[in-house]
Amino acid sequence: MTANRRYFLKSLGGLAALCSVGSVAARSGTGLAARPQIACNQYTWHTFYQRQGRTWSANLDASLADFAKSGLVGYEPSVNSADEIRTLAPLLKKHKLEMHSLYVNSTLHKADEAGKTLETVTAIADAARPLGLKIVVTNPSPIGRGRAEGKTDDQLAIQATNLDRLGAELKKRGMTLAYHTHDVEMRNAAREFHHMMLATDPAHVSLCLDVHWIYRGSGNSQVALFDIVKLYGKRITELHLRQSKNGVWSETFGEGDIDYLRLAQTLNAIGIRPHLVLEQCIEKESPNTLDAVTAHRQDLQYVKKVFG
Repeated sequence: MTANRRYFLKSLGGLAALCSVGSVAARSGTGLAARPQIACNQYTWHTFYQRQGRTWSANLDASLADFAKSGLVGYEPSVNSADEIRTLAPLLKKHKLEMHSLYVNSTLHKADEAGKTLETVTAIADAARPLGLKIVVTNPSPIGRGRAEGKTDDQLAIQATNLDRLGAELKKRGMTLAYHTHDVEMRNAAREFHHMMLATDPAHVSLCLDVHWIYRGSGNSQVALFDIVKLYGKRITELHLRQSKNGVWSETFGEGDIDYLRLAQTLNAIGIRPHLVLEQCIEKESPNTLDAVTAHRQDLQYVKKVFG
């Protein structure tokens, strides 16, 4: 069961939620002025529930009660439309959960579809702005599920232009666009990843560093991971945190293949304090010893230990 949030998000329909949040500094390449509560994204919990034969969205009230029991306060939902915010925000308020960021899909490499994406994402942002939303995370869609070939140079150029446009629109709303990747963007000399970073304005597009997808996408390489931090560290607004052992996603966030203490020290040295979002998903080969609440309690303690 290798996790794939893009297709999970498409299947959600009207299921996501948002709530009020403390302030996050405006982006200009300097990270967050004050780090908000440690968060966890929705998809992580979906993978644990799926393993138990449960469905996260079947009873969202009960699911968010579990989330709160873990000690987590920040919640990063996956959102498809503005209507989901208006429908589900009361549940976040009920369970005293904050929302600093949200995750959205986007299609930006096709000129005829990019306009619809910008319309949808800005509508979500407008609906969420009164609630305090500050970071919108997006992973531009690949050209097709399971297809090995990458986007053409023309498609990459179109995507970068539209990514910058979206970031500019969100900046007008006092929000930050954070570019997110999986492993596919690291193929072919990571040309998609690097072009999105080099062809966009840092004032419009920051980086959500999904640490393990960078690591896995580059052939389980910490060399590649820390080279990217060296190249683009000043643009990191958010971290997605996941660990593995011997290449397999761990059941909890702790010591393993990636040296997170080194990462924390490296970011601290350059004055970056990104929003911390747990994404300790599980896959088919992951250990199966803990329920979601217990696992996330342990995750939270280790994140505090490493990042302070």
